[in-house]
Amino acid sequence: MNARRLVSILLILIVCIGLDQATKHVAKQQLGDGHVVSLLDGGIRLQLAKNYGTFLSLGASLPENVRNAATTIGVGLVLAVLFGYTLLTKTANPVIVASLSMLIGGGLSNLLDRMVYGGYVVDFLNVGIGSLRTGIFNVADMFIMLGVVLMLFSEQIHRRLAPRTHEAQ
Repeated sequence: MNARRLVSILLILIVCIGLDQATKHVAKQQLGDGHVVSLLDGGIRLQLAKNYGTFLSLGASLPENVRNAATTIGVGLVLAVLFGYTLLTKTANPVIVASLSMLIGGGLSNLLDRMVYGGYVVDFLNVGIGSLRTGIFNVADMFIMLGVVLMLFSEQIHRRLAPRTHEAQ
């Protein structure tokens, strides 16, 4: 592990957690229960939701003790392993490190919600056109999805960003 990688990881974590928690704070202050704000002709809707499950409320119907164990202890363990791997991996691809850091940052911010709010995550964003809409999500979820997309295309992105080596002529 090198200091530069650690600093990069920590900066990404701070940005992910900071932006997510700040937007959730504003959403909780500005949006009352059941209040919906429509922007861009309904393309974006802001409304508070308590998500007791994981992505798209998966697992929300599980018994509370099972759900809480899975979404706090289970997620916490997965995030700890990912963090260790991200710190110690020998990959030279900084896109992988950034994408894993975004996954960890989004996951940590949602885990923080669960611990602070008694088992649920604050969600408030919904996008779509007409009846074709996403589930309600938050900024942490956006970082998680961005991390996944970056990981899927990491080799292509890394090749484009890496300095070109020129062979001696």
